[in-house]
Amino acid sequence: MGSGKTSVGKRLAKKLNLPFIDGDCEVEKAAGLSLMDLLKCYGEEEFRAGEMRVMKRLLQGSPCVLASGGGSFVAEQTRALAKEHALTIWLKADIDVLYHRTTGRKRRPFLIGDDNQLKSKLEKYINEEYPYYSEANIVVETKDEQVDITVNRVIAAINQYLEEDKE
Repeated sequence: MGSGKTSVGKRLAKKLNLPFIDGDCEVEKAAGLSLMDLLKCYGEEEFRAGEMRVMKRLLQGSPCVLASGGGSFVAEQTRALAKEHALTIWLKADIDVLYHRTTGRKRRPFLIGDDNQLKSKLEKYINEEYPYYSEANIVVETKDEQVDITVNRVIAAINQYLEEDKE
């Protein structure tokens, strides 16, 4: 949440001449509900089950740049599918970058509430989910910088990973 998955993903897809798919949007389409309504109506467990089904379909589909929902990579089955069918990239952001990018944003269902509690929610999120994200093939630190600079750093990391993979 706030790492730049969508903004970086869209520009990366364009540079790589691949379609961009937003996992959260695909979950909303499949459910016919917004993420907020899906969580309110069915709870987090059913939300995650639906998210997993959508991610499985997308990961087994045509090549694309897929921005997965913030917590989807935490699910063991989804993580295994991603490792099997994709090159996984974690856009790692520190708490200050995440805080700056998420303060006042109302479309992040897992961060809803008082902005005064946002840092503690983000710290909890980092402690619980970053260990899973660290299993990605590639880790790129995101910073307060222009999106195109981050995209170029992602492309360089992909090229380096593919070169190392050849050896």
